[in-house]
Amino acid sequence: MHTQTQLARHRTTKLRRQARAHRLAAEARPPRQELRTRLGWTLVEVGLRLAAPAPATP
Repeated sequence: MHTQTQLARHRTTKLRRQARAHRLAAEARPPRQELRTRLGWTLVEVGLRLAAPAPATP
């Protein structure tokens, strides 16, 4: 087999292994988007409470 072909196959195999490892690691991580969304809405709520005028006390 030609040397360049062997190198290309070796590189392809290495890249596929890295991609598989990355996919497995990404699947094992908890989803960040949900946390980011909850945190964002919490910050919006806190900001609205701070911006709202205080209720009048009789």
